[in-house]
Amino acid sequence: MIDYNDVASLIPHSGQLVLLDKVVEFNDEKLVAEMTVRGDGLFGNDKNVPAWAGIEYMAQAVGVYAGIKSKLAGEPIKLGYLLGTRRFSSNVASFVVGTELTINVKVIIQDDKLGAFDCQILGDGIEVSANLTVYQPPIDIELKGRS
Repeated sequence: MIDYNDVASLIPHSGQLVLLDKVVEFNDEKLVAEMTVRGDGLFGNDKNVPAWAGIEYMAQAVGVYAGIKSKLAGEPIKLGYLLGTRRFSSNVASFVVGTELTINVKVIIQDDKLGAFDCQILGDGIEVSANLTVYQPPIDIELKGRS
């Protein structure tokens, strides 16, 4: 059974690098995650985080999607790489610390190595979107402490 509230078990990140709080929906075509913007200094300050950090929020949601797929297949969590971002659009310059965000990622196309995802971040008065292209190497790298 996969614990959708334990995001750290689904991606190759740990500690402060885990930015998403929980998964609220998953299927073969999409993932929906939620998070609260933190002011821990990774991307911004104690008041706000620049909107471009939303690319990392989206990338982590894609990583969680891949992590769930790996777990369902009985495989270890694997490393993945963000290759590019297209069509980034934001109606805000920054996210206020404490703001709750919903991150939606939808598969555009995917094979065993490459994927393209249509991503969206929504919050109170917030609309951010982008297409992400990702790569997962075909090598089996089992991350220490993960299975």
